[in-house]
Amino acid sequence: MSTKSFAACLVLLLLAICAAAAVALRPVPVVAQTNLERLPMKISGYTAIEDSFSEDVYRELNADKHVYRHYRSRNGEQIDLYIGYYGTAKGGRTGHNPYACLPGAGSAIIDTGRSYLRQPGSSRPVPVNFVLAKNNDNNTVMLHWYQTGGKTVVSTGLKQNIERFAGRILYNRNDGAFVQITASAADADVRNARKRVEQFAGAIVSLLPAYWPVER
Repeated sequence: MSTKSFAACLVLLLLAICAAAAVALRPVPVVAQTNLERLPMKISGYTAIEDSFSEDVYRELNADKHVYRHYRSRNGEQIDLYIGYYGTAKGGRTGHNPYACLPGAGSAIIDTGRSYLRQPGSSRPVPVNFVLAKNNDNNTVMLHWYQTGGKTVVSTGLKQNIERFAGRILYNRNDGAFVQITASAADADVRNARKRVEQFAGAIVSLLPAYWPVER
């Protein structure tokens, strides 16, 4: 390696060390307003009722804010919404993993893949995770994803970590949320249930930025 190349590498290394030190010395922001509880109770023709988990579940999830609702249409179809938000101080992500939790609750995962959500005013579909699980005669149709910085939707923990790292460097925050939307369906109704869940999820993706928590 030439002297000039060595000097350039040394300068880049020093700059990286200085940048890392500057990031580490910045104060960690805290959640000032959760806002997610203000998500509309009426979405896409569905009306919500609030629900809650046991304290043991909340302690295990350890989120800064939970939203757990059942949205029902006029003809009785139900879609369940869960959002767990984690501020920068908590690392911006959950340890919850549907691929482990569903079998742990007695459901067999029979299909996985991607769903592509359509958002109003956008021609670019948003990819999220699709899961179909079965417990006896009942099917669970599930979509789930991670959301960071309010607007960015990612389907894997690795992508979320990249977004969180960039957010910490650029904006001094790496908060994020885990979003899960589910519906129960009989065998003959799985395809229609998936369409309903995808339509509802597209509305949630569009709404979340306006109700994203504030950190200071």
